[in-house]
Amino acid sequence: MQTYKGKSVFGGIAIGRIRVYQKNRQQVRRTRIEDTEAELARYERARIETVNQLKVLYEKALVEVGEENAAIFEIHGMMLEDGDYNESVQNMIQSNCINAEFAVAATGDNLSQMFAAMQDEYMRARAADIKDITERIIGNLQGTAKEDKVVGEPAIIVAEDLAPSETVQLDKKLILSFVTIQGSPNSHTAILARTMGIPALVGTSIPPEADLDGKMAIVDGTTGVLYVEPEEGLLREMEGRKEEEVRKRELLLEMKGQESITADGHRIRLYANIGNIDDLAAVLENDAEGIGLFRSEFLYLQRDTYPTEDEQFAIYKKVAETMAGKTAIIRTLDIGADKQCEYFGLEKEENPALGCRAIRICLKRPEIFKTQLRALYRASAFGRLAIMYPMIISPEEVRRIKKITEEVKRELRTQEIEYGEPEQGIMIETPAAVMMSRELAREVDFFSIGTNDLTQYTLAIDRQNQNLEEFYDPHHPAILRMIEMTVQNAHAEGIWVGICGELGGDREVTDSLLRMGVDELSVSPGNILPLRKAIRETQLREEGFGKETQVN
Repeated sequence: MQTYKGKSVFGGIAIGRIRVYQKNRQQVRRTRIEDTEAELARYERARIETVNQLKVLYEKALVEVGEENAAIFEIHGMMLEDGDYNESVQNMIQSNCINAEFAVAATGDNLSQMFAAMQDEYMRARAADIKDITERIIGNLQGTAKEDKVVGEPAIIVAEDLAPSETVQLDKKLILSFVTIQGSPNSHTAILARTMGIPALVGTSIPPEADLDGKMAIVDGTTGVLYVEPEEGLLREMEGRKEEEVRKRELLLEMKGQESITADGHRIRLYANIGNIDDLAAVLENDAEGIGLFRSEFLYLQRDTYPTEDEQFAIYKKVAETMAGKTAIIRTLDIGADKQCEYFGLEKEENPALGCRAIRICLKRPEIFKTQLRALYRASAFGRLAIMYPMIISPEEVRRIKKITEEVKRELRTQEIEYGEPEQGIMIETPAAVMMSRELAREVDFFSIGTNDLTQYTLAIDRQNQNLEEFYDPHHPAILRMIEMTVQNAHAEGIWVGICGELGGDREVTDSLLRMGVDELSVSPGNILPLRKAIRETQLREEGFGKETQVN
């Protein structure tokens, strides 16, 4: 039995086989070949194999995500039938007597650069498609075909690290646990694990030479330990603990249908944080009173091209209808920093956390922003949607957003397209927003405090830097004072305040947050019922507690 220690980001026990997630790192070297006809035939076999793989992926995606989203694989297949691509590869092999891998890689680079330089947005987006099919063909030529981001049976995923764009491609129904060698408790892998309610470890002490794929393992999310090929006695003990967890969860089911109200009658909105429509089932299953954060950027991260207005509208409409009159707050795209989309073509930055991200991209590229806003306003006619803008630092930014939303509504009216009037809110994520919160509160309907970034920017600590975890303190008095100041300023202007950062589900500060007057807590779906139980057991009417804030 091997034992590896990591940092726990979500408790619980997972038992199953390990699937090691390997990133594609294909090396291509130029090699002179003598038999060009044989090399051409080798390329043709790889091309046909790739086309067949894409057909299988199309059929699978058709069932799982619908025709519009499956179409990308159909487009990739059509590109492989394209004369320009194939002729370029064939000419290079014949004229230069080079190996097929190098000819494919060179063709892919040339064509993707050509597409990326085009004026038309649709054609620019094809650059990422060229890169993807090129990678697939090279994988088939080398016998290291690109693995699709799914697992055949429920498994414990072990990886060096997982980028947000990679996590969104995994089949979440078949993931028992995440274990990463790098990463921090504030990484997006950790956030995803909490959303899914599965055990997860980060910063795990697994040596590079460890051969773990396919081995039986246990993840103890409570103590932060990964056991590989566990002894029989330990396995029985962990199975017993897992059964006990199931019993505890069943007891929490008594909280379903109960109000999120303190023992002395102070009501709290208890909402859920989610990343996509697949998480809606967890929202309903855990009896959330609404959605406090729908991370719309994951619609962009799981694609190779910009989602269209109609594609976004269909998703937001489903959210609105599924929530059946309950509030669903959609955060506009928060791309940038650690959430990178290649097809956005963002410049490399010295410090991306302080760079072009979130609302700054939207205001610099209003055509992308307006597409999302049109979809959101249209969908708001089908339920109670609210829109939330991230990384706001000044009232002037809010006023610029209002001008754009007025343009969007004017266009929709002209086109006689039905739309609603969603509540407008902003995230408080920087010290600047806190200091300007009184003025900002006059511009919007609500605040939601993003404590992850607020902590990072206030303490000047990269929240994903493993080496600084001993200094990263989300309970720092400065953070708590900023939350209190934000709440006071918001209430003074008659708007409500929520918390959608990880601190909202931190049971150590629940009492403090309620006493400050926080109106809403938005947490991972799996945290809803335990947090409701804690709220119902809390007594707030003690000496020194200020005036209660009533929320609708």
